[in-house]
Order: sequence, then structure tokens, then C-alpha cells
Amino acid sequence: GALSMWGDRMWHFAISVFLIELYGRNLLLTAVFGLVVAGSVLMLGALIGDWVDRNPRNKVAHASLFIQNISVTVCSIVLMLVFSYKQRIEQIWDGWLTVVCYTVVIVLADVANLASTALTIAIQRDWIVVITGYNRGHLAGMNATMRRIDQVTNILAPLAVGQVMTLASNVVGCGFILGWNLVSLIVEFFFLSRVYRIVPALSVKPPVVEVDQVFLQRVERRMSQGNVAQPQPLTERNCNTGLRLKEITNLPLCFRRFRWLVSTCKDGWRAYYRQPVFLAGMGLAFLYTTVLGFDCITTGYAYTQGISGSLLSLLMGVSAITGLMGTVMFTRLRKSYGLVNTGIISSCIHLGCLLLCVCSVFAPGSPMDLSLLMPYITSNSSSELGGMASQRQKHTYPLRGGSNQPLLPDRSSIHWTNNTVLFDNVPSDTAPESYISIILLFLGVITARIGLWSFDLTVTQLLQENICESERGVVNGVQSSMNYLMDLLHFIMVISAPQPQHFGILVIISVLFITTGHTMYFLYAHKAKRKRLASMLLIRPLGNIPGCPKRNIKGT
Repeated sequence: GALSMWGDRMWHFAISVFLIELYGRNLLLTAVFGLVVAGSVLMLGALIGDWVDRNPRNKVAHASLFIQNISVTVCSIVLMLVFSYKQRIEQIWDGWLTVVCYTVVIVLADVANLASTALTIAIQRDWIVVITGYNRGHLAGMNATMRRIDQVTNILAPLAVGQVMTLASNVVGCGFILGWNLVSLIVEFFFLSRVYRIVPALSVKPPVVEVDQVFLQRVERRMSQGNVAQPQPLTERNCNTGLRLKEITNLPLCFRRFRWLVSTCKDGWRAYYRQPVFLAGMGLAFLYTTVLGFDCITTGYAYTQGISGSLLSLLMGVSAITGLMGTVMFTRLRKSYGLVNTGIISSCIHLGCLLLCVCSVFAPGSPMDLSLLMPYITSNSSSELGGMASQRQKHTYPLRGGSNQPLLPDRSSIHWTNNTVLFDNVPSDTAPESYISIILLFLGVITARIGLWSFDLTVTQLLQENICESERGVVNGVQSSMNYLMDLLHFIMVISAPQPQHFGILVIISVLFITTGHTMYFLYAHKAKRKRLASMLLIRPLGNIPGCPKRNIKGT
């Protein structure tokens, strides 16, 4: 797990930097890559999960590991060639060879991400449950340990590869990632094989059904059931059904497989909707629609408010520590109050800390200017709001090109290091008028990570415990699709309101989405507790409950 997470974090950081360098320090290729990755997981998440369900665990893990590492290795080789012979490549085919290279890099990186998604579903959603022997206490400890490893590698892995790229070159950085993936492939393959042999329960799984036979077997099963049943009167509906089934069986193989792919996706989303933890999973997905995290959006806004790069790096380290505190809090709360109540407590802590972010929108030093979102107001009110905005924006950096600049105004002067942006041309002698707003914002973001990661672990274990083994992969695949869908919404929000003066609106919208997500979890917790109480009443006679008269409950 540690090797896999380290490689993933290192590659995700490096590919973003490589794409920016390839396209002349422009964000276009990075944006295209992000859109392709999110769209592919959104469309193929159910199919990936179904593939995990249908195949033996060792084959799924080994195939996913091999495809991921080989894709990254080949992509690194292509990047090394492009960086080394970029000028020659641009002269071939009138520059179209460069477009082909960009396409190959993005496709290979997307394939690696899809394989990583399959490996994550297999190991962290399925293998762990079997390895812990379905023991809830051991499962909670294992989930918390994996999340701690993820938090640590999220900080250290980008720093490691960033130092190599900074001290050497991009070509050396590609070579470093290439060598790491080849070595990691062998070591991870050995470890996975050994764990599979140590835990015999991993080899026990429902029988495998071939891909091209699934849909036909469903049709044959329906037809056989119709033959066994009592004869029904010949109607137009029965005739049409028989003709339709006959047409399906006579379709070419490629069409039958396409129908099976569509049917698998529909069945996967239906299975996700039928799960008793559907509301909890949806609540977790809604938490992805937020700007309140340490990504390039929040850090870009922080730079416009006078926060230096060194201070931001320190704040990121503190946020990692609070995230680790959330994993510790999860294990203790689950042991004391149970899993469902742990989610309720974590939700309250998360929402309570985010109230500080809402307060930062209206605190002194906030650059929020609603007049930029209301172009049709009268000129008098515009002048008044403009005067108020000018007084509140004295502390912001004088970005070039006017006040209506996006959060990242000048892409040519940005150094990318671990999801942060460092401006070369920001005046160092510009002091903010008030730091109250930005202090409240980051205080809320950092402290909220305690409740956030505890809540994330709660929902993760609920999915592990309440999903049957035969649907564990496809349901978690759909959950990944939902997470990517809601993450796309938060980028659409930023595109719609890119100015620093709009960031306060984005904060409020983010808190509303997060509140909606936690409300969904509260509804799930209420239903789960009612269901548990009802089952207890069915098991325990009402006559044994103090205050209840003895009665016959045979019919209940």
C-alpha cells in the first residue's frame, strides 16, 4: 500500500508539471488531462468495478498493477523523448507529431489512472475486508493506517520528485519515475502474491463468468423460466418479447458486447442506488464539491491575499498533521460510540469548523465584491459598491491587467510545487491591511480536516461492511464515478467565478454542498437507527421490556 500510494502521488504531481512545461507553461494540457481523467472514471467506473467483481482477486490485483506501472513507464519514455528532441518533433508533419505525442501522453496517463482506480477498489475496498476476517475493530484500524500512509505520502512524495526535477531536469525526473515504477512493480507484485498465499480466504470468490456470455445467459435464463412456467395466452406483448429476444441473440458479437457494457453500467448504478448505505455514499461525494482544500485554487487565492510560499508550505504540513489526528479520532470514536455515531460526530465537527470559513467571507480583509456578479444594477449603487470595494481591496496584490484578474492571472510566471503556485513578480513590500479574513479561512480549512478524514473513514467502512461481496467492486466503482462528478462541479464553479472577489461566494456555495452531504448522512443514520431498533424489537419480546404489557407478537 505504501509503495502504491507513493508512486501514485509522485506521478500525479509530476505529470501536471510535465504537461505545463510541454505546452509552454500553459495550463491547457493540464486542464485537458484533468477533464479526460474525470470523464473516463465517470463513464467507466461501474465497468471497472464489475471487472473487479467478476475476476479472481490475485488476477485483478496483478493485472491492475502491471497495467498501471507499464503505462507510467511507457509514458515516461515518451516524455523523455519529447523533452530531449522537442524542436525536431515540432518540425515533423508541420507540428502534428507534437499533437500526437501530447495525445499519447494523456491517453497513457489516463490508462494508468484507471488501473490505479481498479487497484484501489480491489485492495482498499475488498482485500482489506477479507484480510481482517470481517472483524470491524481490525477493519477500522487497517483503514486508519492506510489513510495515515496516504496523508504522509501526499506530502513527501511530491517533495521528493520535485527536488529531483529542480536540482536536475525534467528528463532526469522522468527517468527517476521510470526507474521507480519498474522497481516498485517487482516489489509490489511479490508482496501481493505473498499476501494472497498467506490469506487463503482471498482465493474464495463467486465463480467467474466470461464477458461475452453474461448477457446471453441472462436472456437464456429468462427464456427457460418462461418455458417452465405455466402456459400463458398468446398475446401481442408475448410475441413482441419473443421476437425481441430472438433479435438480441442474432446480433453480431460486437453489438452484443456493446449492449452488455451499457447493461452493466445501468445495473451498476442501480445496484448503487439499492444499497442501504446509498445516502452515506452520496453524502461523501457531495464533499468533493468544495474550494476549501489545499489545491491550486485555494493557494492561488492565498497569494492574492499576501500569504507567502513558505507560510503556505508550513500550513500544508499542519493540515497533514490535523488529517492524521482525524484518523486517530476515528478509531477512538468508533470504539466508544459505534460507527454510525462516529459519522454524526465527525460531521458536526466538520461543519462547525467550516463556519470559520463562512465568517472569513464577511470579516475585515475579505475582498468579496458582489457588484462583479450583478452587471445590471443601477449606476448609483454600482458607484457605492465600487467605493466600498476599493476600500476593502487595498490589501490585495496589484495584479497586472486590472482588478478583474482570475485567481491565477499570469501563467508564465508560475512555478508549480506540490499543488501550490509561486509568483515571481509579486511585490514583496505590499502589506495587507488586515489578515483576519485569511486567518479565519485557513483556520477553518485546517481544523475541518479532523472531522473530514474521520467522516471519510466512517463512510468507507460503512461501504465495506454493508455491501455484499458480489457487488463490492461495482458499487465502489460507481462511488468513484460520483466523487469525480462532484469534483468536476467545483472546477465549473471556479470557471464561472474566477476573480478573487468571487472567492467568498465560492466558499458559501462549498459550505452549502458540504452541508447537503452531511444532511444526507444524517438521514442515513436516522434510518439505520430505526432499522436497528425495529430488529431489536422483533428479536426481543415486547413483554420483557419494562413498561410494556405482555402480548402475542407472532404477527409482528
